[in-house]
Amino acid sequence: MLELSGNTVETINLLTHPWTREELGRYLGNKPAGECFNPSAPTVKSGEVDPMDYSIEEALDMMIRDPILIKRPLMKIGNHHIQGFDTTVLRDIISLSAVPGAEKVVESMRMTDMNTCPNTNNYSCTTPEH
Repeated sequence: MLELSGNTVETINLLTHPWTREELGRYLGNKPAGECFNPSAPTVKSGEVDPMDYSIEEALDMMIRDPILIKRPLMKIGNHHIQGFDTTVLRDIISLSAVPGAEKVVESMRMTDMNTCPNTNNYSCTTPEH
């Protein structure tokens, strides 16, 4: 959706990136810790980890140790650090209007949940389910 709206996207693998507390903390911002966890992470889905039980400091430590716990996507746009795909926030920073010829594709994406990983049996949201 971002690229079809004329934006340049550079991706990193959140699971292998060497996170620091300071860097990851910029993305989490002032949100409650419970809102920063990936609801599709296996330990969250199983109930082993209850995001509401942790402070933001504890959440940062957990996410650095086990990055699958990080709610995605994380986006750095200029000086803005954003966690989750919030189109209201994004529209204040960048264009989300489709480039000519991509209107139908972008419109169909607006109807989907851009924050939840569809793959629940593995650790990757980019690997198709088997």
